[in-house]
Amino acid sequence: MTTLSAKDKEVVKAFWAKVSGKGEQIGTDAVARMLTVYPQTKTYFSHWKDQSPSSPSVRKHGITVMAGVGDAVTKIDDLKGGLVSLSELHAFTLRVDPANFKILSHNILVVMAIMFPKAFTPEVHVAMDKFLAALSLALAEKYR
Repeated sequence: MTTLSAKDKEVVKAFWAKVSGKGEQIGTDAVARMLTVYPQTKTYFSHWKDQSPSSPSVRKHGITVMAGVGDAVTKIDDLKGGLVSLSELHAFTLRVDPANFKILSHNILVVMAIMFPKAFTPEVHVAMDKFLAALSLALAEKYR
């Protein structure tokens, strides 16, 4: 699993404190970007009437995703243990290919960089990238 140093965790928590108030917009934009740039991900959302970037379904899922990211920040010291139920949901019920966690993580990073260009320093970029990679691995845990 990706190892987060104490400094990485500190940086993630501090950055999250700055950006979490915009979580809804970050999530909505990241999901919309994922569906546009990686159209193969739409197969998991075929039950949505509207998959356009501005649809209520995209917004709702973006909010859900970022609530999960926020929860993961609070469980940063034990992502694997703290996210076991979310991993089970994605593996056994939703049956999401875990490669999609990396795709969405990338889009979250892109949106954060766009929305917070001054706060998204190289140090923040590295720490958030490591955190989202660790989060993706924790979510993929039940696939093994």
